[in-house]
Amino acid sequence: MSPRSASVNEELRRRSKERLLQAAVELVGERGYEATTLGDIADRAGSARGLVSYYFPGKRQLVQSAVHRLMHRTLQEALEREPRTEDGRERMARAIDAILGLARDRPVLMRQHMAGLLQAEGFVPCPEQRRLAELLRDTVARHGSCDVDSDYPMLRALLMGSVYAALVPGAPMPVPVLRAELFKRYRLDWGMGAPPDAEAPGGGCDTDLSRFFATGSAPGCAAEDQSK
Repeated sequence: MSPRSASVNEELRRRSKERLLQAAVELVGERGYEATTLGDIADRAGSARGLVSYYFPGKRQLVQSAVHRLMHRTLQEALEREPRTEDGRERMARAIDAILGLARDRPVLMRQHMAGLLQAEGFVPCPEQRRLAELLRDTVARHGSCDVDSDYPMLRALLMGSVYAALVPGAPMPVPVLRAELFKRYRLDWGMGAPPDAEAPGGGCDTDLSRFFATGSAPGCAAEDQSK
C-alpha cells in the first residue's frame, strides 16, 4: 500500500480538527464547561485523545475556538442568506440578530463562553476569532463608518454586553429589549434583520450544528480553509 500524500494527510487533519470543534460546542452546550472533559470531546468527535492536545493547548482554548467558529459561521450565514443584500443597515440588523440569537437559542454555551472570557487567561486570540472580527469590521464599514478602527470595538463591546445582559442568572434582560436599544443606536428599522416576533430564518434553533463545522468549505471560506 502506497503512503498517503501530503495533501491527503492535511485534509484528514483538517477534518479531525473540525470534528473536535463541533464536539466541543455540542458537549458544553449540553453539560456546561466544567462537566465536559477533553476525553469526552475526543470521544464525541471519534478522535484519539492525543489529537486534542496536538491542536489545542488546553480545554479553554479549544472551547473558545469552537464558540468563535459557531459565532463566525452563524454571522456569515445571516449576512449571506437570501435575499442577498449589500444594504449596510440591513446587514447591521442581521449581524445584531445573529449574535443575540445565539444568546437566546444556546444560553448554556454562550453563558459558559462569557464566563470563560472573565477567567485568568481571559480572551484567547485564535484564527476563528479573527474571522469573526473580519465579518464584524466589514459590517461596520458597510454601515457607513468613517472610523472602523474605533467603531468596530464599540460594536463588539455592545454585542458582548448585550449577550452578557441576556444571560445573567436570576436577572436576565429580554432579548427584544436589548435588540431595541441596539437598533436605536444604529438607526435601524424594527422590521429589518430577523425580528423576534417573526419566524427565524431556517425555522428557529437548529440542533444540528454540522453545517457550521462542515469538512467542506462553507460559502466564502475557501481561502480560510487553506490556512488551517
